Amino acid sequence: MTKAAASAGLGLLLAALAAPPASAQWGQFRGPNGSGVDTAAGYPVAFSPTSGVAWKAAVPYGQSSPVIAGSQVYLTAREGDQLLTIALDAETGRERWRRAVKPARWTEIYKVNDPASPSPAADGQGVVVFFGDVGLIAYAADGTERWRAPLGPFVNFYGMSGSPIIAGDLVVLVCDQASGSFMVALDRVTGKQRWRRERPNASTSWTTPIVFTPSDGARERQLVVLGSTRLEAFALTTGEPRWWIGLASNGAMGTPIAHGDTLLVSTVGSAEPEMETFAAMLTKLDSDKDSRLSRQEFLRDTTGWAEHFGWLDANRDDILLEAEYNVARDMSIGEYGVVAVRPGAARGRLDAAAIVWRFKKNLPYIPSPLVYDGRFYMVKDGGIVTALDLGTGQLLKEGRATGAVGKYYASPTAADGKIFVASVDGKVSVLKAGAQWEVLGVNDLDDDIHATPALAGGRIYVRTRGTLYCFGSSAPSAN
Repeated sequence: MTKAAASAGLGLLLAALAAPPASAQWGQFRGPNGSGVDTAAGYPVAFSPTSGVAWKAAVPYGQSSPVIAGSQVYLTAREGDQLLTIALDAETGRERWRRAVKPARWTEIYKVNDPASPSPAADGQGVVVFFGDVGLIAYAADGTERWRAPLGPFVNFYGMSGSPIIAGDLVVLVCDQASGSFMVALDRVTGKQRWRRERPNASTSWTTPIVFTPSDGARERQLVVLGSTRLEAFALTTGEPRWWIGLASNGAMGTPIAHGDTLLVSTVGSAEPEMETFAAMLTKLDSDKDSRLSRQEFLRDTTGWAEHFGWLDANRDDILLEAEYNVARDMSIGEYGVVAVRPGAARGRLDAAAIVWRFKKNLPYIPSPLVYDGRFYMVKDGGIVTALDLGTGQLLKEGRATGAVGKYYASPTAADGKIFVASVDGKVSVLKAGAQWEVLGVNDLDDDIHATPALAGGRIYVRTRGTLYCFGSSAPSAN
């Protein structure tokens, strides 16, 4: 063996020893297949900015959640007129590299979102990131740009927040918007388009797909997508539609959950419209009596919709017509709630027998639900935590995460018999999982948390407005 070969071999060995174990990986939004669950042990209960810290790193602001692959933590951010992809050493927090792109144009989006909201997707080859004003970009683990796939521009008043996933040799992204929604699959290595599926029945949403393999019938891998009006499945390899069921939502977010042959989703909807009729709005606001509403007229609304004109005005002509208004008004009307669906080998529209159970209380708007250790959990604003029986949907316990009653954007995650829930104002509650769950502790990080914490090898990675924390043992643990 040559000296160079021996040196290279030693380098690979040291890298392998330094990397977290293969079981301790969190390669996309909400971890393995969007489940929010890790299998390692040793996760901490008590931590703060000054205690229990394995490391911490100052990072620019962004709402994307951190992901872990190999020995690196990846995240995205915006800094000035640049969009950043950053890789940190998972062991030490040291920044290994950052790459910047500058969009040719910036799309104005609603104030609570930001251009670095979609989470990265990572594997042993590196990382793929999505920025609405740029498209998909793939970087190797050393930061070398592999390919770039421009997408958009998008018509989404609130901004694009759905995250890409890596499914075998594909990168898949759902791009739902006010009009022209689609889903695309690109070759993981080259970035070339493998298929594209238009979604004419899909309106604005911020959703990330999962991979589902039903045991009934042909064991075809499917992509399951939660949209604003449907839960749908598509063949992973071709994008061909398989089945769907109608579900109302105020704008689908997050991910479905696969548990054996069952899929579980949570949507916020209503039996009656929450918005007034367009005729009622005209009576109050149509000062020139032309049976439509200009932006200036609509801004006089006092019911809370004035700042959302850009969502209602789908064609962006600063004029709101009844048809545009009713699309938004009708979006949330229909069947909604927590729904457990068992599609089997069905094709086309699912019949009622596919619904195993439904629950319509304590529904979160932004956080995705969690299935862990045979139970279904969800958290909503006010720190309200609800546990359901996974098989029947029966309520087991509802209550508050005492000491953390604020807003919740982050989704719950779980491992080691514990559930981690993070509030916007920086409180991370640790719950003992179970039918009668209990609060083990509340940890105050004293900074906003919009991102979902990542779990890997006994460590919890929490992103606040200005810091990425790694809490846990000094070295990641194996199962």
